Amino acid sequence: MQVDRDFDALIVGGGIAGLYLLYRLRGIGMSALAFEAGPNVGGTWYWNRYPGCRCDVESLEYSYSFANDLQQEWNWPERYGTQPEILKYVNYVAEKFDLRRDIRFSTRIKSATYSRRKMLWTLSTDKGENIRASYCVMATGNLSIPQTPDFHGIERFKGDWFHTGLWPHEGVDFSGKRVGIIGTGSSGIQSIPHIAQQADHLYVFQRTANFSLPARNGPLDPQIEQRHKSEYPARRKAAFDTPFGISGYPPPDKSALEVSEKERTHIYEQKWQEGGQISFLYAFNDLLLNKASNDTAAEFVRQKIRKTVNDPTVAELLAPKSHPIGTKRLILDTNYYETYNRSNVTLVDVSHQPIEEISCDGIQTGDAQYIVDSIVFATGFDAMTGAILDIDIHVEDGFSINEAWKQGPTTYLGLMMAGFPNLFTITGPGSPGVKSQMILSIEQHVDFIADCLQHLRSRDLFQIEATFEAEESWVKHVKDVADSTLYPLANSWYMGVNIPGKPKVFMPYVGGVHTYKQKCDDVVANGYTGFIMSP
Repeated sequence: MQVDRDFDALIVGGGIAGLYLLYRLRGIGMSALAFEAGPNVGGTWYWNRYPGCRCDVESLEYSYSFANDLQQEWNWPERYGTQPEILKYVNYVAEKFDLRRDIRFSTRIKSATYSRRKMLWTLSTDKGENIRASYCVMATGNLSIPQTPDFHGIERFKGDWFHTGLWPHEGVDFSGKRVGIIGTGSSGIQSIPHIAQQADHLYVFQRTANFSLPARNGPLDPQIEQRHKSEYPARRKAAFDTPFGISGYPPPDKSALEVSEKERTHIYEQKWQEGGQISFLYAFNDLLLNKASNDTAAEFVRQKIRKTVNDPTVAELLAPKSHPIGTKRLILDTNYYETYNRSNVTLVDVSHQPIEEISCDGIQTGDAQYIVDSIVFATGFDAMTGAILDIDIHVEDGFSINEAWKQGPTTYLGLMMAGFPNLFTITGPGSPGVKSQMILSIEQHVDFIADCLQHLRSRDLFQIEATFEAEESWVKHVKDVADSTLYPLANSWYMGVNIPGKPKVFMPYVGGVHTYKQKCDDVVANGYTGFIMSP
């Protein structure tokens, strides 16, 4: 079949997913080109440079597994990688495997159009180019479209304002300044202790208190690193048999309600001192399933906050009561709660007296005016769907992704969307993605896609498309699994509630990496059930 095309595959995104996909496609002899909006590789780790930005998965786990020499030769200095160190690692990978030559940097994709007659995707760039390929893969990331501030009056503010997801590369010096930070999610909790050390005064505007655990970060013990690396093959394999895709944590076998209060507190204390999210959530086997069990863990953390923060009123405001622990992103911090004992830090509760506007010299709430020189918006992202919906994706004489997702995202396995042939997503809605060790989930998706394309080529097949029946069944399964847990009890970005007008749909698959991978493996073993393949 003669096809007029420029490449076999086009990739949108030059972050961790895009880089590995380039590597895999090159390995199977397919021509590919990636487009990256930034001037270099890194994706979210390129843009997120706010003070204290750090991964909340341990460095030895949060890394590629596809090349043993890579995982053996790279040395992580700390238990949890900082943004500069992770970006350095991603650049090292791009250099080691010569991946930059297949990436078009500083280029945004404006539209992607599929012709069923030609069986081709045409991607149009912001530079006026049109590039064609048989297959298109969205490697756009889950946290890549910052939620831009929409506060009334922001254009009048005379000082400087910043978004944690679009931080200036030269950094920001807050010395001697009055700073207001809006938002206490992950980026806010990570940056607040650092900004407080610089600023003359820091006002923290909190609408919803979030649970945060101590990271217990520190230099990586060389002996621990050496032992971990010697066990890498077994550890990487074992990670796929866990709910979160992270090895090294024995699965719990008891409910929090099956032990005495004394034993339960002792176990929580051990986890608290150990540091980390997975360790704490693995204290018992029903913390995300049973509200009564979850209450014991939540109250333990609230008591820790009350003992840490000197002012009882402030401590109570910081103690989350609106959602079960773990149902929103469980944050790791270093000295976050201790920061509120500083004389130059003020917590402003905006849950009952919301921010009304940004004035020329500060922030106006329902009951007070706060004069500030700088504002930091730690307001998060249009997660999981924002980057895909930002592109005009449509099929000629068919429908668009905006129409298909009008009531919320629908996918089959988080990998494809019915009605959009030859279009793949990496860690899309309906996959474990954000509820897992992201690089592991990325590698699993990339391997699925690369193996699928090999399967098509070996059988002289040219087009693959998810059926509407398979998609509908999978969407229902994702919802049913979520509804069997405590996750829907929280108004989280997992449900898109941080974006005005976004459909309230629980987007990740929370059945666990182990369950999900088995389902994907079964789909392949049974001849790609749920997909239609055409010559």
